[in-house]
Amino acid sequence: MSEPLVLIMPQQPDNANGGKKKSRIGWIYIAMLAILFLPYLSRFFSSGNPRQIIWNEFENKILSRNAADSIDVVNNEVAQVYIKKAFAEDPYFKPVLKPRPGGDIEPGPHYAFNIGSVETLERKLDEAQRALPAEQRVKVTYTKRPNMLINILSWVVPLAFLFFFFRTLAKGGGGMGMGGASPFSFGNSTATLQKGADRSPVSFKDVAGLEEAKQEVMEVVDFLKDPGMYTKLGAKIPRGVIIIGPPGTGKTLLAKAVAGEAGVPFFSLSGSEFVEMFVGIGASRVRDLFRRAKEEAPCIIFIDEIDAVGRSRGKGAFFAGANDERENTLNQLLTEMDGFSTNSGVIVLAATNRADMLDAALLRPGRFDRRIYLELPDLVEREAIFNVHLRPLRQAEVPVDVHFLASQTPGFSGADIANICNEAALFAARRKSEKVEKKDFLEAIDRIVAGLEKRSKIISPEEKKIIAFHEAGHAVASWFLKRVDPLIKVSIIPRGKSLGAAWYLPEERQLKTAGEFTENLCAALGGRAAEELIFGEISSGALDDLEKATKEAYSMVAYYGFDKKIGPVSFYDSGGNQEAGFQKPYSEETGKLIDEEVRKLVEDAYRQTIGLLEEHKAELTRLAELLLQKETVFKEDLEAVLGVRRA
Repeated sequence: MSEPLVLIMPQQPDNANGGKKKSRIGWIYIAMLAILFLPYLSRFFSSGNPRQIIWNEFENKILSRNAADSIDVVNNEVAQVYIKKAFAEDPYFKPVLKPRPGGDIEPGPHYAFNIGSVETLERKLDEAQRALPAEQRVKVTYTKRPNMLINILSWVVPLAFLFFFFRTLAKGGGGMGMGGASPFSFGNSTATLQKGADRSPVSFKDVAGLEEAKQEVMEVVDFLKDPGMYTKLGAKIPRGVIIIGPPGTGKTLLAKAVAGEAGVPFFSLSGSEFVEMFVGIGASRVRDLFRRAKEEAPCIIFIDEIDAVGRSRGKGAFFAGANDERENTLNQLLTEMDGFSTNSGVIVLAATNRADMLDAALLRPGRFDRRIYLELPDLVEREAIFNVHLRPLRQAEVPVDVHFLASQTPGFSGADIANICNEAALFAARRKSEKVEKKDFLEAIDRIVAGLEKRSKIISPEEKKIIAFHEAGHAVASWFLKRVDPLIKVSIIPRGKSLGAAWYLPEERQLKTAGEFTENLCAALGGRAAEELIFGEISSGALDDLEKATKEAYSMVAYYGFDKKIGPVSFYDSGGNQEAGFQKPYSEETGKLIDEEVRKLVEDAYRQTIGLLEEHKAELTRLAELLLQKETVFKEDLEAVLGVRRA
């Protein structure tokens, strides 16, 4: 039985447009090469086609036989020789003269040779014809003969080259190394438009732990889908929504979910894309962005890191110099969002982690009516985020306890949790394991918190002993101070830049008392105190501890008003201007008093820590010896040495 005949239509390849563009550019290159050879090709368009010879042949074959009728020197470069009609039957001249019917010959010129210079030609002719009378000498004429083709091309070629050059630039510099950016489109917006099948695949189901924030932006999405439900009650949808939060809390992810759920055109770009080195480009791009948005209305414009263009006008101008271009861009943005002409159907969604730097006119109602604050996720939200990022992982038969992972990662952002899951999968792959297990997640958490283990680092036995007592000092001090976060692990294995580390499990608390600050100071100074108590001298290993303790003490005195001499005042600047200010917000006398109180606070905490470690010196020694033996001790080992920690 014969097979059915199937007609297969050829499909156009995906890169058909790219192939056409390359073909067009190839023809341009071919035309340019042809132009280079035009001077050589022009010879074929000159009058006649004389045979090329040299002076010796002319002198011996033509001039000596008196066969030359005349010589015409063209443009002082080429001598064209005309042969007498009487030599038409001569075998030497016959191929060139080409007799015609009726006894005539080709009019010529018949021969040609390069003269070098007119003086040289005249001198050689005089020497060759010295014996001839004047009337028998060859007549020489001089002619200026312009090449019409070259003259025309000298005008046409530059114009054609400029035409193709600027036409290519206007189309984006295709193939000329300009990356697709045209100098004539600098003022056009670089925003990416997503609509229809090109919209974001992220939905609100992929966003975990941001329930309140999702509710806020879902109202915007609902309005775009069904505006009548709101307008019939006289409500107006916010013109702008700004998402504020620390890095990694999901600001951009929430915007992607809005793009995927809204079902309307979605423009996305970064705030830095408005800023250019050319004057007026930023404002022009803002105008072009909103012009495109009005054509696609109803739509959403998402500006990520809006602080790049929305920074407060005049802030830090003395240090950075006046930035009129950025301020003009901001002014244009303010006008477009809420100016004389309204933008109905255009909603601006923005994200930043530096809201304190934004201009007050940008944040006022009518522009950004709604502010959504994202915080670091709590325990329940971290569980939800873990559930999202654990979906693509191949876990063991007994899946890891999500509640346990969430409890081990206080203060982690959503980006940190995503990184933990990815690192756990990498650790499992490194072990050649088919499944991701609990120990992989624990190793990933340790790596993110303290860095990768460096067991190959060279440490002498004396240094290792100092490190062991240093970490044991932290552990003992924090174990017997009730208001310090619970200690879960101590290690003297080098990780990252540290030679040892202690892991704590912070509790989910929003407030911190003065007593808790003081006990944390004591725990931070426990390593240095243990070195002094055991060895009678101190090392440089407490640098990081001293830095943390000093910053903590300054915050207690200058920010939180915990010091009695300074009183209940705070010099904290929530506007972010303190670092760029010319002077501190207090007098020199107050600054001196702050320094004295900070020094006294740290010294009191250090003496308290020395006394605590002297009281538990035996436990300190046993724990240090255990660290030297096992290198890493966990909560069970700590309880065996130090006893059960009292709440």
